Amino acid sequence: MRIVSLLPSATEIVYALGLEPVAVSHECDYPPEAASKPAVDRSRVDPTAGSAEIDDQVRRAERDHGGVYEIDLDALREADPDLIVSQGVCDVCAVDSVLVEEAVAELDLDAEVLTTDPHGLDDVLADVERVGAATGREERAAELVADLRARIDAVASAAIGVDDAPRTLVLDWTDPSMVAGHWIPELVSLAGGEYGLADPGAASRPIEWEAVRGFDPEVLVVAPCGFRLEQTAENLSDLTGRDGWGDLTAVREGRAFAMDGHHYVNRPGPRLVDALEHLAALVHPERFDAPPPDVARSLESLEPPAEP
Repeated sequence: MRIVSLLPSATEIVYALGLEPVAVSHECDYPPEAASKPAVDRSRVDPTAGSAEIDDQVRRAERDHGGVYEIDLDALREADPDLIVSQGVCDVCAVDSVLVEEAVAELDLDAEVLTTDPHGLDDVLADVERVGAATGREERAAELVADLRARIDAVASAAIGVDDAPRTLVLDWTDPSMVAGHWIPELVSLAGGEYGLADPGAASRPIEWEAVRGFDPEVLVVAPCGFRLEQTAENLSDLTGRDGWGDLTAVREGRAFAMDGHHYVNRPGPRLVDALEHLAALVHPERFDAPPPDVARSLESLEPPAEP
């Protein structure tokens, strides 16, 4: 079967099922061999820009072009897919299903379009099963889901009975500040934290800085969408320059962290369970092993950007 994946999480699912796509999105980079596949889309946003500039570019792309992404029709025709995996959860994160359907119709492709729209862990596991069913890998999908559920249950069991549930906030953008939604409230709850600024399944949204100060997180995780630790460090002044930053309990007590949002927090595939395990270690370090330093580190330990 010829599979085209238009979002990184779906690409990870495809590879986890023992399959290999013929083409991917420009952001697909895990497993590493995915990065060598032809890309069938392009972004109108410069991902290396600062957080405020990226936000501005997104707004301009949506205003002037109707969206952040465009599909390379020639590359999609060349891929000649039987199955295209797209998404409907966020038109800033990846090509949405409407654009894909239009491209399939324009090229007159004989391809099934499978749309993912996950907002919680159960949705992610259901997507694994759906991709497995669409590709004839039902047995492998069932095995993968069982393994992922066992790891989720292990974290939840280890977090049961903790003496406290620290107020926890995950930011998935820094300028403007945005509170992470969708699956993150559920992950924090499973990890033994209190997530008081967004409900499970709710979309990520901008948040006033005074609301952050009012909540006063005891654990703060900065995980901008699409940013690895180095890029988070380059944009950290978006937060550290705000009034009252140093007064936040998480900052005063050394429990403010940066986490790789690009590969873990914002990517609803199999490694979302890795993100759960890493978050649990930040929320309750006494019960879980610390994450690797290339995944999460204290904000104090981040290397500041080099002087120009």
